Amino acid sequence: MNLRRDVFQAIADPTRRAILMLVATQTMTAGAIAANFDTARPTVSKHLSILTECELLEQHQNGREVYYHINARKMKEVADFIEPFRNMWDDRFNKLESIMKNYKSEK
Repeated sequence: MNLRRDVFQAIADPTRRAILMLVATQTMTAGAIAANFDTARPTVSKHLSILTECELLEQHQNGREVYYHINARKMKEVADFIEPFRNMWDDRFNKLESIMKNYKSEK
């Protein structure tokens, strides 16, 4: 059975999040991406493979070089999924802040 990796598994790793931040503004080769990390290049290649498998990164080949760039549509899907939770937590923190202000003023 071929299980596909989950997008949230992919972004749970700090190195993969850093890779996404790197390629968010520019297309980069695997070597250029790997140069930003103190890990072996095969390790970075594995991270790139996972991000590509989850469709967070897209790749295209130009001659011998493979370039990676962010898949904005997939990132938007992730952001759209997270947004209701962000709103919920913002509301909760605002309520807590209000309670704390009332508590301080009572003392």
